[in-house]
Amino acid sequence: MEAPGGLEALRRRRRRLSSPGAGSPSALPWGRLSAWLECVCAVTFDLELGQAVEVGPAPPGAQGVPQLVYPPDYTLTEKEKTSICYLSFPDSYSGSLGDTQFSFRFRQSGGQRNALYGDDFEYNREAAVSLQRDPAHYFGYVFFRQVKDSSVKRGYFQKSLVLVSRLPYVNLFQALLQLIAPEYFDKLDPCLEAVCSEIDQWPPPVPGQTLNLPVMGVVIQVRIPSRLDQPGSSPAKPQNQENLLPAPLVLPSIHELDLFRCFQPVLIHLQALWELLLLGEPLVVMAPSPAASSEMVLALTRPSVVLGVTNPFFIKTLQHWPHILRLGELKMAGDLPKQVKVKKLAKLKTLDAKPGLYTSYKTFLHKDKTLIKQLLKGIHKKQPSDAQSALLRRHLLELTQSFIIPLEHYMASLMPLQRAITPWKNPPQIRPFQQEDFLKTLEHAGPQLTCVLKGDWVGLYRRFFRSPNFDGWYRQRHREMMHKLEALHLEAISEANIRSWVKDKSEVEVVDLVLKLQEKLVRARCHRLPVKEEVLHRVGLYIATIIGSLPEDLQAVLGPQ
Repeated sequence: MEAPGGLEALRRRRRRLSSPGAGSPSALPWGRLSAWLECVCAVTFDLELGQAVEVGPAPPGAQGVPQLVYPPDYTLTEKEKTSICYLSFPDSYSGSLGDTQFSFRFRQSGGQRNALYGDDFEYNREAAVSLQRDPAHYFGYVFFRQVKDSSVKRGYFQKSLVLVSRLPYVNLFQALLQLIAPEYFDKLDPCLEAVCSEIDQWPPPVPGQTLNLPVMGVVIQVRIPSRLDQPGSSPAKPQNQENLLPAPLVLPSIHELDLFRCFQPVLIHLQALWELLLLGEPLVVMAPSPAASSEMVLALTRPSVVLGVTNPFFIKTLQHWPHILRLGELKMAGDLPKQVKVKKLAKLKTLDAKPGLYTSYKTFLHKDKTLIKQLLKGIHKKQPSDAQSALLRRHLLELTQSFIIPLEHYMASLMPLQRAITPWKNPPQIRPFQQEDFLKTLEHAGPQLTCVLKGDWVGLYRRFFRSPNFDGWYRQRHREMMHKLEALHLEAISEANIRSWVKDKSEVEVVDLVLKLQEKLVRARCHRLPVKEEVLHRVGLYIATIIGSLPEDLQAVLGPQ
């Protein structure tokens, strides 16, 4: 007796379940390099073309045409090349000489070329959310040099070396650029090839591991953060330094910026900025330099849109944006920047507009004056910047946790009870999120239990419910809970007496059960559900036992392939 749809239908379904994935990236040319970098580009200023990506070795003054530099088989679309060219040249550097470093982020165009599979899936599963690879965007890390050069028609040597990666490891890649960029400007392409060959020998980034990364005679030691790390915990101490010659260049963090240095000019706006980010509000950062602009954007950890610019032209072009943060010139270390109050957007119309936060947004919570006093006191006492950053980071972490914990507790209450999960029925549904029911819980289990800040917490939550950030948070938590339900259902199945259940069932019903169990196992492994391996093994044995009791023609279709 054939199962529903016939043997051929079963074969097609089995092929779909057992089809192999793509090959490992490490087996491909430059596979290990691609675990860290997509490509390396050199951008020069062409008098006829403007900014252009160079081709191969180019002596000073030579004019390039748009072309990928390294590795030679990596392909960027014309739109991506244009993005790199324009974003890697500072528009505010007309009169400044020397070197500067900054970063930018741009969207991939032309479809998803490198799908997340294999090592990337494993990395994203273990990495902190903020450090996961983004399949839709690239990061560009820039080392820009501008020096006078009489051999160049324009009178200046202007060139950027750009590392393009999907990893937000800003500290690591900027440290790497400090090593390779000066050498590249002297030796050009041979230097790039040597560096790429060295990076191609690096071990892949594995969350939770400390890695030693040799390049150009230096060993960079880094620890890749894991999603299991406690928020706000101190970075792990360096390892195995005694066996490394020369001593490694140890990076305390691959991604964390000097938070206090970034926020020092805008301490009075800290609460407003936190709320704007929480609510996913679009924000423009206008800064006097690309370094200040990109660092502030990274420190703000992007909401829906955080746009960093340096050209004063954008004051008029972007004056319709609801929130604009204008930074002043950088002060000398130890100086206390003037703290400017919130200003109305209507005042941001002239090119000489003063620094400040221009917005009509009214904060729901009161400022933490105690924190601001502590930070200002630290400035006067010349406290180390890393101590000030730690204080600031801890405050923002505790504030965010105080806001999120009530949401997490309420979300957990929507999960069905474990005793309601039985092996022979689909798991019960997660109850819907009722905003008014949640708000009722705040009186006895709200942020006031863990946070001293006063204000309209209910109003802040209502505004949060209308923001894109709530939708993203809810979808992620709901997905995690669905995976947990599937895992609990598999556990219930593994503990059930399947042989007893199949005794009085028809062949069609038994085949249908086998197919459903096989799909559950495939899904559990593909989505890496939080289920023990012994549970999956036990369910696999049940499937094999049931298949063994079926006629040979069905065994051939349902059995291992």
